[in-house]
Amino acid sequence: QVQLVESGGGSVQAGGSLRLSCVASGYTVSSYLMAWFRQAPGKKREAVAGIYTSRGNTQYVDSVKGRFTISRDKAKNTLYLQMNSLKPEDAAMYYCAADTFGGAYCRGDQYFRYWGQGTQVTVSS
Repeated sequence: QVQLVESGGGSVQAGGSLRLSCVASGYTVSSYLMAWFRQAPGKKREAVAGIYTSRGNTQYVDSVKGRFTISRDKAKNTLYLQMNSLKPEDAAMYYCAADTFGGAYCRGDQYFRYWGQGTQVTVSS
């Protein structure tokens, strides 16, 4: 049974950093497409970053390029999202997601079968 458990959210000032973690069980992180999504109040859930199987290529939404880094640790079976230079507009509930479909991470949240419970990120100006 696939399970994802996020942690690492919190409250920071603009310009600060946070590292989100997503511990996976029931499968190996490198064998699934994994992604981070976020959802702010009143907004649609947005794909933020994805990491692909095999070579571990990564992709990001334009608004976080150069500030966020997605990575995975096979030994710990954990997915990470390092978030630097945080802005108030980054504030949201962040979710990790996983699936085996062979498409882009940003194809749509409906393509991901497995989700964590979310971790809240608050950024004050």
